Amino acid sequence: MATYLYRLARFAFRRRRITVLVWLALLAVAGVGAATASSATSATFSLPGTESQQAFDLIEKRFPNSSADGATARVVLRAADGQKLTAAVQKDAVREVVADLGSGSGQVAAVADPYQAQAVSKDGSTAYVSVTYKVTPPEVSDATRDALKEAGQRAEQVGLKVEIGGDALTVTPAPGAGEIVGVVIAGVVLVITFGSLVAAGLPLLTAMVGVGIGISVITALSSALDLGSTTSTLAMMIGLAVGIDYALFIVSRYRAEVAGGKQREEAVGHAVGTAGSAVVFAGLTVIIALAGLSVVGVPMLTKMGLAAAGAVVVAVLIALTLVPALLGFAGSRVTDRKAKTARRARSDANAGSRWARFVLRRPLMVLLTGVLGLAAIAVPAASLQLGLPDDGAQPSGTTQRKAYDLLSDNFGPGFNGPLLVVVDGDRAAGEQAARTITGIDGVTAVGPPRINAAGDTSVITVIPQDRPSSASTEDLVHEIRNRSEHDVLVTGTTALNIDFSQKMNSALMPYLSLVVGLAFLLLMVVFRSILVPLKAALGFLLSVVAALGAVVAVFQWGWLGSVFGVEQTGPIMSMMPIFMIGVVFGLAMDYEVFLVSRMREAYVHGERPHDAVVTGFRHGARVVTAAAIIMIAVFAGFIGSGEQMIKMIGFGLAVAVFFDAFVVRMAIVPAVLALLGHRAWWLPRRLERALPDFDVEGEGLSRTPRKTTAAAPDHALVEA
Repeated sequence: MATYLYRLARFAFRRRRITVLVWLALLAVAGVGAATASSATSATFSLPGTESQQAFDLIEKRFPNSSADGATARVVLRAADGQKLTAAVQKDAVREVVADLGSGSGQVAAVADPYQAQAVSKDGSTAYVSVTYKVTPPEVSDATRDALKEAGQRAEQVGLKVEIGGDALTVTPAPGAGEIVGVVIAGVVLVITFGSLVAAGLPLLTAMVGVGIGISVITALSSALDLGSTTSTLAMMIGLAVGIDYALFIVSRYRAEVAGGKQREEAVGHAVGTAGSAVVFAGLTVIIALAGLSVVGVPMLTKMGLAAAGAVVVAVLIALTLVPALLGFAGSRVTDRKAKTARRARSDANAGSRWARFVLRRPLMVLLTGVLGLAAIAVPAASLQLGLPDDGAQPSGTTQRKAYDLLSDNFGPGFNGPLLVVVDGDRAAGEQAARTITGIDGVTAVGPPRINAAGDTSVITVIPQDRPSSASTEDLVHEIRNRSEHDVLVTGTTALNIDFSQKMNSALMPYLSLVVGLAFLLLMVVFRSILVPLKAALGFLLSVVAALGAVVAVFQWGWLGSVFGVEQTGPIMSMMPIFMIGVVFGLAMDYEVFLVSRMREAYVHGERPHDAVVTGFRHGARVVTAAAIIMIAVFAGFIGSGEQMIKMIGFGLAVAVFFDAFVVRMAIVPAVLALLGHRAWWLPRRLERALPDFDVEGEGLSRTPRKTTAAAPDHALVEA
């Protein structure tokens, strides 16, 4: 592989104009496709194989105009102090609100009059108007949301207090300050790392090109493949992360080769032949992690994972071709950092080598400190509870949170998450099911069965006693399912969230086994070792469990909650563990391959195990540190979000990258290698003969005959 990539890089370097034009043409074609495609809205969400999805499908079939999966809103109305909504004047005001909501948008499916729906509190001070829509939450238009808010504002003008909850107000967050700050910090870190604006700008430029192509292709195919707007967000985050990492690694190796005395074309070939091989295998681990989301069995997650994996493929191809081409255009401006640059590149006395020698002198102490420290942080993960956030997790100043609190205080917590019980039978079967459910502990109220036109299906509304995300509500859903007949199904947003959480939980171990197992085999081919891949996998598991422990401590237990703006504790978002595993696993294996491949290269070329560790850190620690700081900055930018889910994802990914890069890869890895010595690179002979040899270390480059053209002066390589 190293020889092939060496030739590919030299070709891209010599034919840099053609290479750049090809990538710009691809970017233009993808951009035109995105501009002419229908705008992305929301991918259809389904949970095949769950009772909730089965019930939703039955409702859509038997109640064709019900909009079972449509958005909902609850307009909570409260009378002024001393007044009641049962008075004639207040009744007229409330009914005006109902009329305004019904005529405010063509997307409205139904509006329930609170007086007919028994949605007035016992003391008469509070009522709520339920609104259902014909479209899913992300498809609710701005005009519809404006009409909803305007109806509330008109009610406030007559003296009513109005708060609005429900998923109709949900808006997918647009890229904001967090992403911008992350890119700025990335630029600053790259400038400090390379000491050159040109060298720092090159990884950013190539990453932006890759992200532009990936996002444009996803946008162009969004309608045809039902991808949705969230798919492009994940692809952008992953594509930007790996795009910067891969270009950073190759540019860093190129500068080291030039500092070692090689001509620029030869340096590009060696950089891509060695570092590029590591990029290819690092990219494969990320692709495995993302494509592995298919095992979860949720179509939306499968599409998101495959789309993000496609963005990684583009990032790898750009690193192998566009980066060498741009290095040819940049000429000496990438490497010109005064005479001391070459001396520093050849010197052992940099921070990375000094740290490596410190670890090599005290490997057992460093290993125990790292493992025990992460294990202590991981303890809260044993109490992990999965769920999906509701309006009760919103910041206290939002109208959604105020509406949630008003409903909870005046009607009971369960009114924020009613259950829908679907009975596949006649009216008598529906009435029998209602009587059975009424006798179950944890039920506050059971509505009368609503029969369809054919008289063969009933829908019953059940109000739990506790809030939607509580463990008791989850137990109630299971109790209803266990006590009812086989033709009685429980669904609704609350039940759907419970089923989704269980699906994520049950898929966690198969997913983890798949990605870790495949990556273990891949790394065994890369490093020609059994113990090094095993150590890499175990270190990753330790860092992820520690990160989950930190997430549980902050967002579920409330430790340091005020520091991170956590106003309401609750269960951890269902997708968080799998999402964290997928993203962090890819980045962690990047750092592992970048750092350890240089150690393997030094070992193969004759260095002793301890010296190889020092060499790996001398050349790789600076790059890995820069890449990790960039990723931590990008992810930490999301902690300031007002959305609890976004805040949780940002915090979890930031601490996971910190633990993995700085504790596992920088401390535990060299400590383990120091203790293992030559045994770290042991591979049974039979297995060694059976495994393909991709020559990641570039050993074959020294044996490949060179057909080098006459050396051109530096100024000939600096082209406009």
